[in-house]
Amino acid sequence: MAKFELKLPKMGESVAEATITNWLKNVGDTIAADEAVLEIATDKVDSEVPSEVSGTLTEILFQVNDVVKVGQTIAIIETEGGAPAETAPQAAAAPVVEAVAATIEVAKEVAAPADFSGSDKFYSPLVKNIAKEEGISVAELDTIAGTGKEGRVTKEDILNYIKNKGNQPFASAATPASVVTPAPAPQAVPVSVNGGDEIVEMDRMRKLISKYMVESVQTSAHVQSFIEVDVTNIVKWRDKVKNAFEKREGEKLTFTPIFMEAVAKALKDFPMMNISVEGEYIVKKKNINLGMAAALPNGNLIVPVIKNADQLNLVGMAKAVNDLGNRAKAGKLKPDDTQGGTYTVTNVGTFGSVFGTPIINQPQVGILALGAIRKVPAVIETPEGDFIGIRQKMFLSHSYDHRVVDGALGGSFVKRVADYLEAWDSNREI
Repeated sequence: MAKFELKLPKMGESVAEATITNWLKNVGDTIAADEAVLEIATDKVDSEVPSEVSGTLTEILFQVNDVVKVGQTIAIIETEGGAPAETAPQAAAAPVVEAVAATIEVAKEVAAPADFSGSDKFYSPLVKNIAKEEGISVAELDTIAGTGKEGRVTKEDILNYIKNKGNQPFASAATPASVVTPAPAPQAVPVSVNGGDEIVEMDRMRKLISKYMVESVQTSAHVQSFIEVDVTNIVKWRDKVKNAFEKREGEKLTFTPIFMEAVAKALKDFPMMNISVEGEYIVKKKNINLGMAAALPNGNLIVPVIKNADQLNLVGMAKAVNDLGNRAKAGKLKPDDTQGGTYTVTNVGTFGSVFGTPIINQPQVGILALGAIRKVPAVIETPEGDFIGIRQKMFLSHSYDHRVVDGALGGSFVKRVADYLEAWDSNREI
């Protein structure tokens, strides 16, 4: 028998940690290779962690809601046969073991482990370790208001407490308890006044969306520009080619890749829309990575990213849009799929909205909302004179950050997108 350490895998260049949301296996369960053992969540994407080996789960090292860093061991799986994969020779491992043992002894001398048996509250191993390292007593830890499930103290809670600790009196044997600033009480659960209202706690994703939206409004000075676009030629062209395209490519041709292509072109024309803001500095992005708002199985929205969108032809754009959209609906997006966006497009017309005022996806400086395509009467100019006809039209709604994008740039950008759409070649080959 051999022991295999199941570690939190690398999930993308910008993802350093994840929260455990659910254990799919219990201690004693048999696990097959590539079978999912637990579910984790980053700040945007939920995913599963599979086992690399077959065996029996013998130890779980972290609990639900614990935050784990990439590369940390999260469980032990006992396997049949010889030594597990990636096990170094014992001779080479000895110095490492000795170094770790020495480090542990030093840590013991610096601070004796705190006894958490006197507390009625549950604390994750990560929170306990942080408390020990920072010299926080059990009594002091009990005063921290937890934002996790059932009021548990999370990593963020204790780190925020430590960060703000310098501004508060510290409880010690020499400090009377009466001068200690009380920790804020956990938010009370609302009570139905009439007894018939249903109280539902936000899920983790909705809490994150709520937090990000409020922070975006507080960060950016939002302003909007609107423009109406005649897309009659695009509608007729798509009706003409969509069946042949699906038969040839095995993909549906929607309007979204057509709009994405126009946005990518406009961003190349106006590179100061393809930027981000960091403090008092502007970061001009080299790549054009388009975010596209997509629906998750639970109804929440997520923004997967089409990398280097300006380098894709229409076929490539259609495949990228369909792939990300389908995987979002199935809950199969990977953490890297939502990273690195430089500008975002959201299709509010999907829900029948004519136009909208979307909130900027930080740290970007602009987001474009695509309204519903409608048949409307319009004045058509011809050499023989003007007449009234039925046209297919839609609104583009551009929200942008007025800290760095003035009305001239914000308006010119969305006008350029409209120009590309209205100049669509009805004879274009695909």
